Amino acid sequence: MAGPIPVDADGRFAGYASVFNRLDSGGDIVLPGAFAKSLKSRAGRIRLLFQHDPKEPVGFWEELREDTHGLFARGRLVPGVPRADALKRLIEAEALDGLSIGFRTVKASRQAGNRLLHEIDLYEISIVTFPMMEAARIAAPVSAGAAIAAATRTIRNR
Repeated sequence: MAGPIPVDADGRFAGYASVFNRLDSGGDIVLPGAFAKSLKSRAGRIRLLFQHDPKEPVGFWEELREDTHGLFARGRLVPGVPRADALKRLIEAEALDGLSIGFRTVKASRQAGNRLLHEIDLYEISIVTFPMMEAARIAAPVSAGAAIAAATRTIRNR
């Protein structure tokens, strides 16, 4: 039997948009604290898009915060927006679950050929088919009593 459906009836979902100290397919490693300034300065202005396309807003972020695991994201798809309605059905069917961040690098360094991201200016998080960071996934419905714990557990088990 499958786990909880990762989106609730109102289009709410949760997961991790980025996981700290993990190498992504582009050679970047996001460090703890990298989002702190951006989350404060851009509060309420970080967009929820589909495939990083600025012409495809599909909802809004109800909660974005750093925890010890990474950037936790709780969002809601806007009903009546055709792309958002399609995404809700795809997420319900577990056919789509990737998350990806859109950002500008503020402070970075290099180590062993990889870029360490110390500070980034986050401007959007997208639902995507293929995330650069394999662990950046939609993991749990917001309506579940332990959404955060379930999201963390699901991501760690991938």
